[in-house]
Amino acid sequence: MNNHKILLVGDNPFHGVSHLSQSRARSRNNQISNPDYCAELIKIATENGADGFMFSVSDFTLNIVSSLSEKEVSAKLYAIAPAASDYVRLASRLGTPGMAIHLAKQIVASGNLKAVFNGFKGVVFQNPAALMKAYLYYEIFRIRSAAKSKQAPYCFLLHEIITEMALALKLEWLFKSFVEFMLDMKIKPGFETRNSPLLIHTLKKLGIDTNKIAIVAPYNKIGFQMNPSKEECQKALADIPLTEVIAMSILASGYIKPAEAIDYINGVSQLKGVVVGVSHEQHSRDFKIFREALDGGIQ
Repeated sequence: MNNHKILLVGDNPFHGVSHLSQSRARSRNNQISNPDYCAELIKIATENGADGFMFSVSDFTLNIVSSLSEKEVSAKLYAIAPAASDYVRLASRLGTPGMAIHLAKQIVASGNLKAVFNGFKGVVFQNPAALMKAYLYYEIFRIRSAAKSKQAPYCFLLHEIITEMALALKLEWLFKSFVEFMLDMKIKPGFETRNSPLLIHTLKKLGIDTNKIAIVAPYNKIGFQMNPSKEECQKALADIPLTEVIAMSILASGYIKPAEAIDYINGVSQLKGVVVGVSHEQHSRDFKIFREALDGGIQ
């Protein structure tokens, strides 16, 4: 059995995201607005033990992916879509109907026939699954074009906003259609969530093979962003011992020291990896510490 824990570079700092405050986000290194600089940080991180890059699909992050390809950086790509902030900005500028029209034009302009066909089918027959497939074809096409690889991405995750909405509205068709579609595309399907117990319960109830998917959720020593509670989140993992569960927010936005964070992760055997953001070169070099600590915790 492979006990290697996955170590990923996260893209939140590249977008100026801080879960504590916007002033803190704005104080970060201005160079991280440069895709080539971000790609260099990821390159350094991979040289120090990182396995891949987890990112929300946007024009900016796709430029980073393109730069990684040019630098010949070997990194597994974990894509998250939709990029919620981008669509919120579009909706505020164009309105919701305008945003939908803009996206439709982008799909047609991409020239991806599968995306166009499924989009047409979805509109004509009012088929939400077909519309979803049109969007997914479009995003996968964009990622593969940037990565210059038909094998990219390794994993495609639904953004937590979509996951939580689907859980709240009990959209069973969405979970099933998404997983089936991604497996047919030879891509690992995944879900980002802030409520892993509810997601895990729903997937098991629907009969979805959780061994074939990935889950990204907060797991940390103090229970930061772990809903409904730290105890419930940890307990839920017992039902999916072989699922690729990637822990995010392991440092609780800086409240937890790296050594403490890894001690906690290594103490929860069902967690298969972590994602950590970087905003400057030293952060990237510190991935060597994360790698050694994660490997040191494997029994």
